[in-house]
Amino acid sequence: MLIIGCDFHPSFQLVSIFDNQSGEMKHMRLGHRAEAEAFYRSLPSPARVGVEACGHYPWFERLLAECGHELWLGDASRIRAAEVRKQKTDRRDADHMLTLLLENRFPRIWVPTLEQRDLRQLLVHRHKQVQARTRVKNQLQAIALSHGMQRKGKLWSGAGRTLLEQLPLDRYGAQRRRQLLATLDRFNQEIAELDGQVEEEARRDARAQLLRTHPGVGPVTALAMVLTLGPVERFPGARKLASYLGLIPSEHSTGGRQRLGRISKQGNAFLRFLLVEAAQSAVRGDEELRRYYRRLSMRKHRALAKVAVARKLAIRLYWMLRAKQTYAQLSKARYAGEPESFCGRN
Repeated sequence: MLIIGCDFHPSFQLVSIFDNQSGEMKHMRLGHRAEAEAFYRSLPSPARVGVEACGHYPWFERLLAECGHELWLGDASRIRAAEVRKQKTDRRDADHMLTLLLENRFPRIWVPTLEQRDLRQLLVHRHKQVQARTRVKNQLQAIALSHGMQRKGKLWSGAGRTLLEQLPLDRYGAQRRRQLLATLDRFNQEIAELDGQVEEEARRDARAQLLRTHPGVGPVTALAMVLTLGPVERFPGARKLASYLGLIPSEHSTGGRQRLGRISKQGNAFLRFLLVEAAQSAVRGDEELRRYYRRLSMRKHRALAKVAVARKLAIRLYWMLRAKQTYAQLSKARYAGEPESFCGRN
C-alpha cells in the first residue's frame, strides 16, 4: 500500500510517497489538474493520502474517490503544532504529514459529505445575500434620515416606501435612490427564492424538523446545526459542543489563579451567528430562557446575555438530537427531574 503525505496548494502539490512493501520513498511535484489526475489514476488502489484541511480540495476528493484511494484530512493547527522545527518548506511539510501517517499520529478530522457541503453553500449564499440587502437598506435609511424622515422599520412598509420615493432629491441623489430601490427589490426576490429552497431542504431532513420544534429555531438555524455537527455522537458531552462552537470563555490560568476572558470564537462563526440570532427569538417563546436572559442582562449587559442564551440553546439542541426528542418531550423530561446534563443546564 502506498502512503502519501501531500502538501496541497491551489495550483500544485508536493507529495512524499512511501511504499510499505518495498520501503521505497520518493518525492514529486504535481501540477493541477492534468498532471495530478494522471498520477493518481496510475497508482494501484487503495493508496492513503494525508492532506491538511483547506478549502480548495473538493475536486481532489472526487478524483481520489473515483480512483479508490483514501483521503485523510487533518487538523492544520495540530499538524503544525506537531512540528517543532522552525524551518518550513513544502517538502518538509509533505515529509511531516507522511511521518504522522506512518506513526499513526495524523490528526484526522470528520469531513461532511459532498452533498452536505453543497447544502452549506445554499445557507452561506442566503446569508451573504441577506447581508448585502442590509447594506442597501442602511443606505436608504441614511437618505431618509438626511431629509428628516425617521421611520425605522416602517420605512419598508408600503406607506414608508411611497414617502421614500417622493423625497425631493437632486439629480444624482434621485438616481442613487432609484438604483438602490431596484437592487433592494432584486435582493428581496432572490432571498425569498432561497428561503423556499431552505424550507424544502429542512423539511426533508428529519433531524432539522426535530430541532424546529424548539421556539425561535427556524429552518436556517436547524439545517445549519445539522450540517455543521454531523453525527452528534462524535461529541461526548455538551461542554465539548460548546467548545467546538467557540461559545466558552477563553482562559489563561497559571499559578493557581484562574483568568477567564471573552468567548474563544474558535469554531464555526456562521453557526455561532445563527445561534445568537435564534436565541433572541427563543427568549420570546421559552419562559425559562426569558428569565435567564433578563437576570443576566441586569447583572451584566445584553450582549453577554445573548451569547449566554445562545450557548444554552445550542446545548438544548444538542440533547434534542442526542436523545431524538422534541422540544415538548425535552421540557417534560426536564420538569420530571432528569439529570442537569440532559436538560441543557451544563
